[in-house]
Amino acid sequence: MDGHIKKVYMPMTETAFYILLCLQKETHGYGIIQAVQKMTQGAVRISPGTMYGSLSKMEKDGLIYFVCEENKRKIYHITYLGRQVLELEMKRIERLYNNMQEVGQYGKHEEGI
Repeated sequence: MDGHIKKVYMPMTETAFYILLCLQKETHGYGIIQAVQKMTQGAVRISPGTMYGSLSKMEKDGLIYFVCEENKRKIYHITYLGRQVLELEMKRIERLYNNMQEVGQYGKHEEGI
């Protein structure tokens, strides 16, 4: 993975994270928008403009690829590079979560909880 990809995508925005997460299965932009709203109970909403700009940039950067067009909707899928970037981000999030748990444990000890 080259430095440009790491610089642009690490740490990853929520939008980029959810796009790559959803594109582990072939789907289109509107399908991703719907899946993210459902997955996050509406906490994360990706506008169509943001979605299609992100898809275009990710395709240009080699993180996703165009599969085909169905009913005037472009279907995309994650690439090997996209999986590598997603895995790096998931490890980063896991590290953050683990650190939060550790600090939380220490905080409870210090307060006598």
